[in-house]
Amino acid sequence: MANSVLGRVAGAMILGLLVTMAAAMPSFAAVIVTVNGTPITDTQVSQRVKLFSMEGNRTGQRGATDQLIDEALQMTEAKRLGITVSNAQIDSALVDVARNVKLSKDKLVEMLEGNGVGMDTLRDRLRAAIAWGAIADQAITPTVRVSDLDLDQQAESKLADYQKFDYILKEVIFVAPGGQGAGARTAQANRYRSAFTGCDSAVDLSMSYTDVAVIDVGRRNATQLPEAVAKELAGLNVGGIGKPRTTDTGVSMLAICQKTEAEDLTFIKGQMQQEAGGAALSGKVAEYLANLRKQAKIIYN
Repeated sequence: MANSVLGRVAGAMILGLLVTMAAAMPSFAAVIVTVNGTPITDTQVSQRVKLFSMEGNRTGQRGATDQLIDEALQMTEAKRLGITVSNAQIDSALVDVARNVKLSKDKLVEMLEGNGVGMDTLRDRLRAAIAWGAIADQAITPTVRVSDLDLDQQAESKLADYQKFDYILKEVIFVAPGGQGAGARTAQANRYRSAFTGCDSAVDLSMSYTDVAVIDVGRRNATQLPEAVAKELAGLNVGGIGKPRTTDTGVSMLAICQKTEAEDLTFIKGQMQQEAGGAALSGKVAEYLANLRKQAKIIYN
């Protein structure tokens, strides 16, 4: 009898203890989608939605879920390619994020936590972004090719008539620091210009004036010059000199020592190649991720 009572009391105590422990434990996160065996929980989605809200992203739960699926795919692919992301890399990226929003790292953490966003949420996203960048460098960028012929044709079509020249130039400066006395110096520069007969006599002619410098500018393509200057020089022949222009150092004129039709379009192709390569790379990156999604086993619960 006594043992029976003791058993009931002990059972009640154990049951009470279990109830107390259950009340004290946090609720378990529910898995809402599995990506190649990697679970994504409702807590992760909720945290990402809060981060989205801070950034002005209004795609909500659907957008947060899609981003987390992409990141799971990216991290799996990084592992397959032997790519790892260190905590030091993430810490450095966090400093960059803080700098971009003009905050210290501690203030950034404080702001996130104040909006209910745990640091792990941002760190996870940064880890995936760094891994994806490494994947792009290793597996995608080498496949991007931009045709030189296409670039040549595009470069030529983009040039205006006044931009199709190469020059060898001299600059004649009537010194007037800070623009002081620029009016009088401009009048002198105009007299110099009216007497100018070509680059060979530029220095000798300058000796008739005080505080005048003749500088060899060297070779320049028209696209490397201010538009107004390029248009003016396009209308001048070899031995011509442009109108005086006031600069920080004084009154300046450019003299044409040599002028030829531009044949090497490297100067403009460089930027175009970056733009075309960037566009092609973006397309390849999107295609790569889409293929990862197609091949993945994604199970929604």
